[in-house]
Amino acid sequence: MSALVRFRLAGFLRTGRALAPLLTGLVVLGVLYGGGRAEPAEAYGVSAVLLFPVLAWQTKLVLDVEPDVQRRLAVVAVGGRHREQAAGLLAATVAALGLVLLALVLPWPLGGLAGPEAAGDRSVPVGIALGVWAHLLAVPAAVALGALASRACAGSLGYGVAVLAVGVVGALVAGRADAVLPWLAPPLLATARATSGGVDAVAAVGLTGWAVLWAAVVLAGYGWRRRSRG
Repeated sequence: MSALVRFRLAGFLRTGRALAPLLTGLVVLGVLYGGGRAEPAEAYGVSAVLLFPVLAWQTKLVLDVEPDVQRRLAVVAVGGRHREQAAGLLAATVAALGLVLLALVLPWPLGGLAGPEAAGDRSVPVGIALGVWAHLLAVPAAVALGALASRACAGSLGYGVAVLAVGVVGALVAGRADAVLPWLAPPLLATARATSGGVDAVAAVGLTGWAVLWAAVVLAGYGWRRRSRG
């Protein structure tokens, strides 16, 4: 299965499909950090929200690299549909982590982050730790949504784009503080609010569980849809 993961990542890179989400991420982050300096925790919390649609889109691109016939051959080669799906999701996760690493490093040369300026401000290491946590919570949700929008699951480019658009907009609308059913969305905005205002261990565990559960439910839908499509 590791060979299939490497094969899909190589195809994603060599076909040039990695360039579009990379450039989009650079533009989004450049606009975010070009407007002024902020504490790492607050800036990274916003960065994770803005990067979510880019990560979901990138996941769709990774999973759509292979033609349908080649994907069916991969099922036979790795010994089952579950292993083939796991390889695709793992490849998308590795690609997402690469973009997250860029998002964590880029604001430093751009001068977008500031250290503590008053008593009570969080230290830079604490802010970085919270930023890493916020981005890691966005990854499983983005990978799950991108998988649901992939051609193998959605069936066509149009349906896939629609799933991606509805998922991203729904995540931002349902995730507002005044939303009626916030659990319908991953905790992107809730995590951003927590990193900017303050988060304790109980809240961090709750938000982490929320993110993992949301991604698990969406991935279960992805697996069911793949099985129903044969």
